[in-house]
Amino acid sequence: MFYQMVVRLLLSACGLGLADYLLDGVRFTHFDTLFWAALLLGIANTIVRPLLVLLTLPITIISLGLFLLVINAAVLGLVAALLPGFYIDGFWSALLAWVIVALTQRSEE
Repeated sequence: MFYQMVVRLLLSACGLGLADYLLDGVRFTHFDTLFWAALLLGIANTIVRPLLVLLTLPITIISLGLFLLVINAAVLGLVAALLPGFYIDGFWSALLAWVIVALTQRSEE
């Protein structure tokens, strides 16, 4: 259990680092900020994201699930807003960064 959490944390940090490298709209000031962002992203995905999904369920149903992309980008934007040294320029940068992080997470499974 602990091993899986550490692996997911490292994969999230690698995904965020890859997003920083590939995208102009995602920036980290320090290397250790990657790990703090990955940890905060895991906590936000565990607590905040399910609440947002539940509260926006009618919009998600009407949009045939496409509003989940907005929620995922918003959670990543929330992490950037809460963590000094982690900057996301806008919605599209957050969405593309989320796609990169999600793809690195899928490589574990």
